[in-house]
Amino acid sequence: MKKTALLLLASCYSLFSTAQQHHCCTPPSNTDGMIAMAKSDAFIKAHDAPEPLDYSQQRGSMISFNTLDGKKASAYYVPSPEAATRVLLLFHEWWGLNDYIRREADRWQDSLGPVDVYAVDLYDGKVATTAAEASKLSSSLDERRTDAILKGLLAKAGKDKQIATLGWCMGGAYAFRASVLMGKQADGCVMYYGFPEKDVKKISPLKTDVLYIRGTQDQFITGVMVTAFAKEVKQAGRQIQVISYDAVHAFANPSNPHHDAFSAADAEQKALAFLRKYLTL
Repeated sequence: MKKTALLLLASCYSLFSTAQQHHCCTPPSNTDGMIAMAKSDAFIKAHDAPEPLDYSQQRGSMISFNTLDGKKASAYYVPSPEAATRVLLLFHEWWGLNDYIRREADRWQDSLGPVDVYAVDLYDGKVATTAAEASKLSSSLDERRTDAILKGLLAKAGKDKQIATLGWCMGGAYAFRASVLMGKQADGCVMYYGFPEKDVKKISPLKTDVLYIRGTQDQFITGVMVTAFAKEVKQAGRQIQVISYDAVHAFANPSNPHHDAFSAADAEQKALAFLRKYLTL
């Protein structure tokens, strides 16, 4: 009997995969899953250090804003060339708000036109240059702090604006979280291979549709995980479109030495079409 009890206790803490960990007595959460994945040796080894980039032609600038926990946060802000009522929030990968993300913010603003773009800094000024550093930073994120940053950013963007979100990898998960937090103000969410939310209570309040972009060779965000996520989004009464490419995780990251330029370009065109539709551009 004692041996059986010990075996049952041990099973509560068993790993279901190298990318995620669940407790049998606790509903799985998106934060727990992302932290487990970020700490896994397989995920760390799959990420080469970003190629060096010195992006000196920045059109935007760093700004600070108040957060609901009484602190400050920052974002790279690229204003629309004309008065705009539409906003795109960008969310960085586990490397942080580096020059690649600043360049992406400029590019997406160029492509979309009259849209204010904010690339939020979830790491409060820290940037990783190695996979080990990125693992430490991403797995150390506190949900209370990130929610405070997201709500502060939404307040900064303005309550009278149409707001869409887009994020890559870790940032894809936070793009989804931001869309949930803003309720009816949300106008489109694009997730590039973001860790899918599993907590139904954090999916059901969603008030906008989702475009999910993934690579079929992704060993960390599996097709089963995405299918389960899509089912819950539909249960919430929202539409979700899943677009798959014969590519690996982070295939659209231009800092990745294994960047898949062809698939990334096609995915970007589909993401732009989605954003133009929901931001009514």
